[in-house]
Amino acid sequence: MTIEERAETAANLKKAGACNCCQAVTKVFADTVPIDENILMNLSSGFGVGMGCMEATCGSLIGACMIAGFKVQGNGTPKIAREILTKFKQKSGATICKELKGIETGKVLCACDDCVRNAVYSLAEVLGEK
Repeated sequence: MTIEERAETAANLKKAGACNCCQAVTKVFADTVPIDENILMNLSSGFGVGMGCMEATCGSLIGACMIAGFKVQGNGTPKIAREILTKFKQKSGATICKELKGIETGKVLCACDDCVRNAVYSLAEVLGEK
């Protein structure tokens, strides 16, 4: 599956309500990491609507960092997570869920399906995947 296909599949999973934003990102990479998909879905289940119910980091960004950690077996994950965060912020305008959704400002910076796409693309760019 290409990165474009992964991004669209993740966005469709989120849009259809089949997964939360974090799960949508982790699910489309489940075939690339050494962990059972059901376990991965359970691990990522608490990050829908951002960490802490919109109070902190976007769930799709968390999912991308989770997958990165699996892919590099923990080696250099903090640096990689920072790079993913930077790319995601450039694409989406923020990294905090309530800021992305414009909860306090009334101005949506990035819709959920686009956040999911941006997380997939950011992960792929940092890890050099196509």
